[in-house]
Amino acid sequence: MPDGPVRPGGAALRRTAAFAALYAAAMLLGRTGQVGGTVLGLVWPAAGAGAVWLLAQRHERSRWLDASALTAISLVVNLATGVPLRLSVSFTAANLAQVMVFLWIFARLCPDVWNGRRWGDFSRVRHLWGLLAGALCGATLSGLIASAALGSSAEHWSVLTTTVWTARNIVSIVVITALGLRLGRLLGSRFPARARPPSARQAAREALGRVPGRRVAEFLTLLAVSAAAYTVTFRISHDLPLAFLLITVTVWAAVRFGTTFAALHILVLGTAAIAFTLYGHGPFASVASPSARVLVAQVFVGMVAVVGLALALGRDERESLVGQLTAAQRETSEQAGMLSAIVDSMHDALTVVDADGRFVMRNPAARRLLGGTGPATAGAYDLCHLDGTPISREQMPYMLALAGREVRDMDVLVRTPGPVENRVLNVSATPLPTGDRTAVVVFHDVTAERRQRDELTAFAGVVAHDLLNPLTTIDGWAQVLASGRTGDQDGPGGTRDGIERIQRASARMRELIQDLLAHATARDALLTPVPVDLGQIVREVAAARGDLPAGADDERTPVFRIGGLDAVRADRALLRQLLDNLVGNAVKYTAPGERPDITVTSAAERPGWIRVEIADRGIGIPQGQHEAIFESFHRAHEGGPYSGSGLGLAICKRIVERHGGTIGVEDNPGGGSRFHFTLPAADAPAPDPSGPAAGPRQ
Repeated sequence: MPDGPVRPGGAALRRTAAFAALYAAAMLLGRTGQVGGTVLGLVWPAAGAGAVWLLAQRHERSRWLDASALTAISLVVNLATGVPLRLSVSFTAANLAQVMVFLWIFARLCPDVWNGRRWGDFSRVRHLWGLLAGALCGATLSGLIASAALGSSAEHWSVLTTTVWTARNIVSIVVITALGLRLGRLLGSRFPARARPPSARQAAREALGRVPGRRVAEFLTLLAVSAAAYTVTFRISHDLPLAFLLITVTVWAAVRFGTTFAALHILVLGTAAIAFTLYGHGPFASVASPSARVLVAQVFVGMVAVVGLALALGRDERESLVGQLTAAQRETSEQAGMLSAIVDSMHDALTVVDADGRFVMRNPAARRLLGGTGPATAGAYDLCHLDGTPISREQMPYMLALAGREVRDMDVLVRTPGPVENRVLNVSATPLPTGDRTAVVVFHDVTAERRQRDELTAFAGVVAHDLLNPLTTIDGWAQVLASGRTGDQDGPGGTRDGIERIQRASARMRELIQDLLAHATARDALLTPVPVDLGQIVREVAAARGDLPAGADDERTPVFRIGGLDAVRADRALLRQLLDNLVGNAVKYTAPGERPDITVTSAAERPGWIRVEIADRGIGIPQGQHEAIFESFHRAHEGGPYSGSGLGLAICKRIVERHGGTIGVEDNPGGGSRFHFTLPAADAPAPDPSGPAAGPRQ
């Protein structure tokens, strides 16, 4: 079926009328070429015209009307030119059978042309062989029908007559149909159906439009040489056997100017050769027998046509294949460039590893994770399981993938020399479907995620333990109170003592829950960094800590020494929480009977950053715990009079790190501790509001 819609009936009928006029003119032209006083014509362009007609209308609803019109025109023209009725009917049947057989064979040998749009795409050498096969079969059947009619009539008939009939029709179908298909497709693509029909000059210009401007001189030279060669061969030196040299100009036209021009060139010069022969000029006119003369002339034109069209179609097909190859290479290059850009922009590391462990390819993310100047083999890295045991070569992810095992989300510990922290990589590997045994390995750094997961596990355990203790106390004393088994109300184990124990347990639980909420806020709350007057926030916190209830020991009132503090850029609420925790620790961890003495100072540490120090004269930090105290639920003074959840300093660390700074602690000369942290200066760019959500920096 055609790949285009069926055209309106009016347009198809107009084409039918145009083809009918062309076919009638071709028949009249053929009937003027009679030789030897017989009804046999020297040329028969109607064979090619009829083939083009029904081939162009093959998908139209009016195709049976076209076949009927062809039959009627053939009969009328034969009768009008003096052919007896019996022969006219036979010749008409021969012409119709010839076209039908040609179309049937051509449709099966060239289905891509047949099933295409109206003119198809006659552009391959095999299309020429299909055209030639259809023409040969159709013309042979036509010759047999005509020969039978001539043999049974008074007309002279011989095997040579049948051969001449067949040869002239084959040549006509091959030359005219090839040119018709090429011109029809060319003009149809240049001038769409709804466009204004082209003039004769415009159509000719479009037919020759493939000739580049720089080759105009060569084109004109070819025309001049062709005209001169045929004139010399058929008019001036017709006694010399020079006809074979004329193939050279056809070859020239075919290999340099393509199929459309080659077909037009063959038609014009073939017609000239036939015309010279018809009027007694050229090497073929010297043949005594008219039928033999016709046969030799037709064979010459047919040979020139097949050679020229085969070369031209081969050239066009080669150019088409080269163009497709160039387009495919360009598309492949573009896809490769896009793939390379995608791989280079990936956040996940991607490598291609061969069976020997060599990195065939690494993207920038892999170079960053493994080191751009690191080893070129996977075996050079110290890869271990998470428990620290080394991974053998056979257990390497790429080797498992090459062995046919699926590797998905495998955690690998990469040990790095020096003070740099070991990293945990999550690895997936897939073998490439190539014969060189390579695997694609994709991995990303999950060190912070795994640390966070471990922290969460420990966090849940500690929370469960610390919440269960006060709950156990509350539950136990509630049962005692409910049973009425209490002693003296004011004595140990009495009602008042039980209530106080319940209140203390409830207070510990409340403190723990509040610290848990603060811990979550310090980690997940959205940052809103703004310029903040650090001195004002410190004075507010100091005032709140210094406001003791009436009757309290004045000697326990904290002494604050606040220096000139720089403005910082921070989230106001989190900054207040940070300072309150640090100042609260300084007040809390003071020896009994001692008065808290706290000094707060700041100074520019480096461009854009402020270092804040909070020094106290408290009990200090036990040796070796200066880093551990910032871990969640760590208590430096277990079992003493200093209660707490162990989350305060972990909260401080998260707040500072979310602002991009660092926090630490040192022993204060003369006793106590000196905490220090860094924050962006007030005129520094705002930090990322999301903060380092993956976990604290190491």
